[in-house]
Amino acid sequence: MQQTIGKYRWTICALIFFATTINYLDRAVIGLLKGELETEFKWTESDYSKIVIAFQLAYASGMLIVGRFIDRVGTKLGYAIAIVLWSIAAAGHAFVKNTIGFIIARAGLGLSEAGNFPAAIKTVAEWFPKKERAFATGLFNSGANIGAIVAPLTVPLISASWGWQWAFILTGLTGFIWLIFWFRFYEIPARQKRLSRAEFEYIHSDKDEEIVDNDKAGTPVSWIKLLGFRQTWAFILGKFLTDPVWWFHLFWLPAFLKAEYGIEGTGMALPIALVYCISTVGSIWGGWLPMKFIESGRPVYRSRKTAMLIYACLALPVVFAQYLGSFNMWLAVGIIGLATAAHQAWSANIFTTVSDMFPKKAVASVTGMGGMAGALGGILIAWAAGMLLDYFRASGKLETGYYVMFLICGSAYLLAWLIMHVLVPKMKRVEL
Repeated sequence: MQQTIGKYRWTICALIFFATTINYLDRAVIGLLKGELETEFKWTESDYSKIVIAFQLAYASGMLIVGRFIDRVGTKLGYAIAIVLWSIAAAGHAFVKNTIGFIIARAGLGLSEAGNFPAAIKTVAEWFPKKERAFATGLFNSGANIGAIVAPLTVPLISASWGWQWAFILTGLTGFIWLIFWFRFYEIPARQKRLSRAEFEYIHSDKDEEIVDNDKAGTPVSWIKLLGFRQTWAFILGKFLTDPVWWFHLFWLPAFLKAEYGIEGTGMALPIALVYCISTVGSIWGGWLPMKFIESGRPVYRSRKTAMLIYACLALPVVFAQYLGSFNMWLAVGIIGLATAAHQAWSANIFTTVSDMFPKKAVASVTGMGGMAGALGGILIAWAAGMLLDYFRASGKLETGYYVMFLICGSAYLLAWLIMHVLVPKMKRVEL
């Protein structure tokens, strides 16, 4: 236990990367089994939409509640409780007998899975100096893409071999395996005996950062007090405007490929996997770039904003995805992949603005508030996209509906960047 291990913080990053992978793997199972479950339980599209909305609403409310809870009990216990609960909820899908049961199971999964990002962002704030936080966030956030890739490679095979129930059970059990490593390797830097003194001092090299010697924050800062700061609203509005774009790309990409190119079933596997792979590159590169800006001597806030402006501009070409895709489907797939990569790069940095602007004791709470706003925005864009696409489908101009949606998606990041710039021009740190 007294052994010195260099760069131990990257071991911590690996832990939260795998937690995020499991998080997305567990939530993806039901979508991959939709056809089989529709047949067994005689679901209508309305039934399935209620199940999806149950998850989204629970996830949105869970973000707000769980973030405050993690600030109170600390990352070690808070993360462990979250993954135990979502693993139980994920495996519990195997034992329900009707649609109501699935609605309850999905709500439980959404509420508990909301703990991942507040806990992960707080962990990064505790274990990394500011210049490395976006890179660490980009690395662990790429687990979302890996989970989305692993799911279609494993879930259908498990279902075909042992039945759909085992697909939920086995993916749910992966969380308990993760717990073994979490308790074996995780502790805050001040209490981690494996951590060298040099690395401890490097982690706490930011002069305006406090050293946390207790994983528990005590009484968290109230939501009312946090809402009194422009910094909070900058993060909330940034997430509200940009998170929905990610959900639109992921939920409507299969429908777009079918509508434009007649692709469905297994034919979608390669283009969708390509989009996720490009997103993974964007997530990691998006965190690396501001780190290099900071290392070159630029202030943290300027490095963060410059990087985010670049990513906002890289999201713009998706406006032309449909037009260019008329020449070749892979052009459309590549441009959508670039847009999702830009989102993941943006996400790595907007998450990091919380620890740039707030002390560690409030990081999970503010992350949860922004996460709730993003989830609500996701529900709103799902409703709006459905209404808009139904309208243009009825008028025989479905392609126009997708063009309007891509226009909204492409411009959202520049609008969010501008609002954040006006609210927090230098991302001044909040004193609590």
